[in-house]
Formats: sequence, structure tokens, C-alpha cells
Amino acid sequence: MSEFPSITDPFGRVHDYLRISLTERCNLRCFYCMPEEGIPLRPKAQFMTRDEVLKIASVFVESGVKKIRLTGGEPLVRNDAAEIIRGLGQLPVELVITTNGVLADGFIDVFKESGIRSVNVSLDSLKPERLKQITRRDHVEKVLTNVDRLLDQGFRVKLNAVLIKGVNDDEITEFIEYTRDRAVFYRFIEFMPFDGNKWNWSKGVSYREIMERAAEKYGEKVERLEDAKNDTSRNYRVKGYKGGFAVISTVSNPFCDTCNRMRLTADGKMKNCLFSGTETDILGALRSGKEIRPLIYESVWHKKKSRGGMESMEELSDPLLHRKNRTMISIGG
Repeated sequence: MSEFPSITDPFGRVHDYLRISLTERCNLRCFYCMPEEGIPLRPKAQFMTRDEVLKIASVFVESGVKKIRLTGGEPLVRNDAAEIIRGLGQLPVELVITTNGVLADGFIDVFKESGIRSVNVSLDSLKPERLKQITRRDHVEKVLTNVDRLLDQGFRVKLNAVLIKGVNDDEITEFIEYTRDRAVFYRFIEFMPFDGNKWNWSKGVSYREIMERAAEKYGEKVERLEDAKNDTSRNYRVKGYKGGFAVISTVSNPFCDTCNRMRLTADGKMKNCLFSGTETDILGALRSGKEIRPLIYESVWHKKKSRGGMESMEELSDPLLHRKNRTMISIGG
């Protein structure tokens, strides 16, 4: 048992899940994540080193964190990604990763050595030309091959698709069909507002619309599955299919009441909410020799009840509010 108290906010939510972005760089250019003009390149010295990642993560784990997810950018493009993953694998924590899958085949042994058993892969379309347009790169065959490799090696695999009207929403049932013979979960994520991604909810596909499309094709064959504690998704399966599908309805039906998440950006800033416009400089404090644990507790204590304080759709839709945040790629999802 930890000698430190749980990391808790004023609403009684215990925070034991940390998402660490290893880099802002990515080998894809998904338009909803990275602005078309890119993001400014910054000196390497502004980002966490391998040792700093491990040191900061250790403090979080000592304070009760039980699960760490690695994100990016694309975490596997970092030169020392394997060393960091192996180092974090030594901590008494569930270690998982979200990747675009392009480089996953080269890390399968590292994942196994480090105790990673669950891999989330971003895959916004099963149509090669469409995925090329979304990602501004051409890697669909490599990603699909790597998904099958991960499954063959016994990993639990979840596929993430950000649904956008007129872009990929016509593939909802094709995504579900992909789970017929594969033990994967396809997760549909509502389009969310971040700096530079030209968000407008008219482009969004809601939880209700997704379920209506599923019902039109499968009717009563769609069965509700039990969600895990603190799950962000509502989970379903078509009867008889090996895999399932899920909806992450951050915009139309947020799940903030059970949120247990904290985020650490690649440049060492702590965010207590994906939508929060405020950050705590953990890396700066570490480098100046200050104790970082009190900063972690203080950050979570100031967490808002819902979506960084944007509780209504009107507030979430206000660019003056949601543009206070970073781009998605510099947060880490």
C-alpha cells in the first residue's frame, strides 16, 4: 500500500491513471490532430529525457497511480522509446500504449518484455485512399498487417476511429463488420475541439447517431456489454462476433463523473483534464530541484467537474474557451 494519500479532486474522484506523451512528433499528419501548417519545432532540451520520464512516473506511481498509458504524437518514433518502455515496465503498474501502428511490428518483443498486453491503434478508415487523405500519409496496409500481427501474438487490441460527418461516418457498419472474425474492439470517438483542428459540432457524429446506424443493420443482435470501472467507452457487441465496438461520447454524453485521468505532456506539463486550458510545470520543478509531488496533488485538486469547466455544449462550442487549449498532438490524446 502506498505511504501517500490518494490523488483526489474536490468531487471525490480518485486519480490513478496517468497518460504520458513521449513526443509531439508523429509520422502521420491526421488533420483533426495536427494543424495543416504543423506545429512549431522546439529545442530537444524543452522535452523530458528518458531519465526524467522515469523519475516523474515513479512519483506518480508512489502516489497511487496504477495504470500508465504511453501516447504521442506517435510514441514509437522517439529514438529511445524502447528504453523508456522497458524502464516503465519495471514499475508496479499496468503499462499500455496508444500508437498509430505503423512501427508496431518492430516493438512487439519490447512490449512483451515490458509487460504491455494491451495496444490501442488509431485507424480512422479501412479504405486506403480515404485513410491516406485523413493521415496525409500512405501506411494503411502496414497498419492492418501490424494489427493482425499484434492479435496473432496475443495482445488485446482496440482500434480508435474519430468519426467525422462526410469523412468516415459512412463506415460505421464496416468498422463493426471488421470485428466479426477478429477479437478487436473498434471504438468510435466523437470529434472534439482543440486548437487548430477547425472543430464544429456540425461535423460531429453523436453517440445516438452511431447507435441508430448499428441498430438499422443489426437490430436486436446488438448487445450491451458491461463497462469496466472508469471506462470512457460504452461497449457493445453484435451477437456471434468475435470482437465488439464502443462509443466514446466526450461531446454529446460526457463521462466526467468517473474520470480518473491525468496527463503529462512531452514537455513535462501536467494537465488535470484533456480540455483544461491550465497546466502545471512538473519538468521545470524537477529540474530546479523542487519536490514535484505537492504540485501533482495541487493540480488535481483544482480540476473542474466537467470538461475543463466547459460543462454545457454552448461553452464547449465557444472558440474563446476551447482554443485556450493545446493542439491534440501536443497533448497526447
